[in-house]
Amino acid sequence: MAEGPTINTIARHAGVSIASVSRVLNGLPTREETVRRVLRAAEELGYVPNSVARSLKSRRTNQVAFAMADIGNPVYLAMVREIQPVLRAAGYRLLLHSTDADVADELDVLRGLGERYVDGLIMIPLRVTEGHLSALAAARAPVVVIGSVPEGAGVDNVRADSRTGVRLALDHLYGLGRRRIAFVNGPADTVPGAARAAAYREALDALDLPYDEDLVEVGDFYRAEGARAVRTLLDRAGDVDALMCANDLIALGALDVLRRAGRRVPEDVAVVGMDDTDLAAVAWPSLTSVSLGSARRGRAAAELLLDRLENGKREPRVVTVEPRLAVRASTVGARAAEEYGENGAAEEAGDGGEGAREAGRAAGGEGIR
Repeated sequence: MAEGPTINTIARHAGVSIASVSRVLNGLPTREETVRRVLRAAEELGYVPNSVARSLKSRRTNQVAFAMADIGNPVYLAMVREIQPVLRAAGYRLLLHSTDADVADELDVLRGLGERYVDGLIMIPLRVTEGHLSALAAARAPVVVIGSVPEGAGVDNVRADSRTGVRLALDHLYGLGRRRIAFVNGPADTVPGAARAAAYREALDALDLPYDEDLVEVGDFYRAEGARAVRTLLDRAGDVDALMCANDLIALGALDVLRRAGRRVPEDVAVVGMDDTDLAAVAWPSLTSVSLGSARRGRAAAELLLDRLENGKREPRVVTVEPRLAVRASTVGARAAEEYGENGAAEEAGDGGEGAREAGRAAGGEGIR
């Protein structure tokens, strides 16, 4: 492999000293004529700065990592589409890391920050263990966590309000006359699983509906697992008239099962998902879903990290993104869904579905994810 030009070859090509080239390339004050000659020579020779050497000298890599459970999940893709342009505008490159929700891998990522391969980290762990909290406290670079962490964790944090999101969905279903509203969840030991399970029970209580264990099934946050969980649920409680699913992938699996079982959606069973991913609008029938602001959470996390990189001594901040309900055909039928627009529209939202609510300390509550 051929070696690229060095400052020595640039110096010879420009007819200046090596010290002059070094000063120009490092942005130090130099005569205007010298700057022009060095930059022209560098361009003609195709010089590319050695980022490794530069990072060793400046202790900055201009790189940020985003660690997520599944790089193929549309929620995380929506976040990436917002995180990357924010970082790029500030001169940072985004590196992606898929952890498969493995706690050991997430801890390795946190502990590896001491190796200075990135300047900061955005992560979204599905489980937050004591090991996570210890590693966050000892992290050698700024970290922003998307998802709930315990109060006092001392880390910048972006959250979704699952409690309000589930309540929006159940209020909507109740208003449509649904009373046997089942819940299909992901693992209950995860942050989103625990938050959404608690929110479901609270919403039932607020509507004066009884909690029935036969109407609850736990699987995983994947389409195939969602389908399996719904089959099990329908075998046990075939009289359900609505399904509240903990994410859109589970809901898509539910639509598959209901279609094969000859159950009409929404006439026989209404279906609601969570996350309002791109898949919701193109599903058949189109899927009513609770938007937890994936894109807004991604942007907020990137902005918090950049601010932390510039103001390392400030107090940790918490940003909570309000949910909205996008109503589509899976609950109201295709004709009525047209009234809400092609991509669905917010029927209700905590603060009009706009922006993020920021607090100076961690917000409590099981419903926050």
